[in-house]
Amino acid sequence: MSEVEKASNSAPETVTALLDALNTTDSNGNEALNATAKFVATPEGTALAYGSLVLMALVPIFFGALRSVACSKSKNTSDMPETITSREAAKFPIIASCTLFGLYLFFKVFSQEYINLLLSAYFFVLGVLALSHTTSPLLSRIFPSSVPNKQYQLLFTQGAGEAKEEIINYEFDTNNLVCLLCSSVVGVWYVLKKHWIANNLFGLAFALNGVELLHLNNVSTGCILLGGLFVYDIFWVFGTNVMVTVAKSFEAPIKLVFPQDLLEKGLDASNFAMLGLGDIVIPGIFIALLLRFDVSLKKNSRTYFCSSFLAYIFGLGLTIFVMHTFKHAQPALLYLVPACVGFPVVVALFKGELTEMFRYEETFGEEGLAKDDAAESLKKDQ
Repeated sequence: MSEVEKASNSAPETVTALLDALNTTDSNGNEALNATAKFVATPEGTALAYGSLVLMALVPIFFGALRSVACSKSKNTSDMPETITSREAAKFPIIASCTLFGLYLFFKVFSQEYINLLLSAYFFVLGVLALSHTTSPLLSRIFPSSVPNKQYQLLFTQGAGEAKEEIINYEFDTNNLVCLLCSSVVGVWYVLKKHWIANNLFGLAFALNGVELLHLNNVSTGCILLGGLFVYDIFWVFGTNVMVTVAKSFEAPIKLVFPQDLLEKGLDASNFAMLGLGDIVIPGIFIALLLRFDVSLKKNSRTYFCSSFLAYIFGLGLTIFVMHTFKHAQPALLYLVPACVGFPVVVALFKGELTEMFRYEETFGEEGLAKDDAAESLKKDQ
């Protein structure tokens, strides 16, 4: 995974591919630490940079978790989340390791300039779509009612008659088109300038969409995924220079950055503190799962969500503290995984709900709604 760090330089069709990209790239910006220039940040600049990174990390987790609740109950197949099973979670660290090492070899063999050119085009498309999906609900609330919001449908089929098969069936409206246009402007800005604000807009969109649309099917799967990536992170960060090489070579909005010299240089600042998206999305999908578990309990409380959310803040703060104490970049999952898993488990033990937590199994769409209705009817009968 990635670590919080200082730097001077500045998704995918399947669940695995997206998480691979997040875990691989944001993973070792730690080199960025050694990369260049000896700029000594002021205490105020350092505090502003890392405080802003913590705040930016919390925003997609909080709102992504809230949106994941509605997403899990949606009857619209286009809004259905991608579900990670225990088998996929167990395989993921191995797949991520292969992907990371493959990228390492790729950068060793081919020209970095051309690879990053291809990556810019790829992430331009992904970023525009992610940012459009993120801002669409907000724009729909402020869209003037006097402006007609026309509905459109993009339909591609294959075959004819009874053998006709839908390849693409996408419904959208005027609001979505406006969001797409605005997001394209940000995309062009990022491709041309690689400005850190444009990078962060895309990064926040990726993180929020990841937390919203990537769902763990149960708590055990979450523990398997976080545990595997805990080991993965430590091995690739401390055991080899592979992550360092990839992080130094990879130019893409797969991290959040904030300048430590903003107070001195303004928006043209160039000495950045950095947090990889994997350190947001991976714990974030586990926190979102606990929010949906809270909702399933129907107790009008968000105990497990709040405990895991506070645990994330504690773990990220501890990462920054240790990094500055030892003057060395740290893999954030080393601290985030024990905190985000341990805190809710202790709370569940205290409340006597540990068994119920680990038995919780997610259902989606109409099946989930039917299950909720059945539970309500049973409760009324009792």
